[in-house]
Amino acid sequence: MARATIYVGFTLPRILRGVSRIFPTCSALVVLRHSAFCHCTVNGTIKSKRKMDHLERTANNFRQEVISQAKVCGITNESQTVKRLRLAIANKEFTFKAGQWVDFFIPGVSVVGGFSICSSPGLLEREGILELAVKHTVHPPAHWIHTECTLDSEVALRVGGDFFFDPQPGDSPVKLVLIAGGVGINPLFSILLHIADLQGCQEGKGNGYKMGTAKLYYSAKNTSELLFKRNILGLMNAFPGKITCRFHVTQQRLQICKELQPHVTEGRISEKDLEKHVSKDTLWYICGPPPMIESISNLLSKMGVPRNCVFFEKWW
Repeated sequence: MARATIYVGFTLPRILRGVSRIFPTCSALVVLRHSAFCHCTVNGTIKSKRKMDHLERTANNFRQEVISQAKVCGITNESQTVKRLRLAIANKEFTFKAGQWVDFFIPGVSVVGGFSICSSPGLLEREGILELAVKHTVHPPAHWIHTECTLDSEVALRVGGDFFFDPQPGDSPVKLVLIAGGVGINPLFSILLHIADLQGCQEGKGNGYKMGTAKLYYSAKNTSELLFKRNILGLMNAFPGKITCRFHVTQQRLQICKELQPHVTEGRISEKDLEKHVSKDTLWYICGPPPMIESISNLLSKMGVPRNCVFFEKWW
């Protein structure tokens, strides 16, 4: 039985406010239909025999008021099981911070999706484009993306989340260690792209936030499931010494290609990998399956990393 604590005053209708204005032909009641499957006890605990959905898990997270229509303008296969969507955003007031996610509203689909953004805030500013990378599952929004979504499909998006990296020009430089497992790479890739934008701005204009180093540790079953790997190699080549990465594979059966070989370790991310990065000016961002997050968090605690320097996002 799943349990999650919520603030009693934060209701799903409030979270969904404004959706009917974006899709006037769809009843808001259709979107809300899923909320009838759970009940709240007096102490504000949700009990359910099913897996909690995105809106319930994130009921207490920050959400923007702005909901924007978006049109699918690109679909590519990032891997055999992951599709990458390119979305043109209609609302000029729509913004996000690197690492945040979106509520994903689909006309005619009663369940609201929740997907981490994998592109940078800079891409949205420059081109009005946002990207998502979604793994195929039976969950209705992910299933729709893999089986029904086409070019020019229209959806609605709203930004939320308390997991982000958004330094300001006057902030002190920090070192970042990003630790990803599986599709947990999405928000961390967004952060990595944002770091590249900040670094490029600093080098080009000589102003803005002065970035420290960024190290990515990214674990997957095998190299075919490492998303964005060539983009990541490109960032390493563009910013040598500033952006570095170590890929980890746990069930590799085929030979690793020459391009990746120097950057791949067979086996899980270990204490030995992480201890060299412990310092007072290092921030740690973790995203992946909950067991991985628990394991890495315990390792960092054991190494003396302060809890306020560790940030994580769990996707169930």
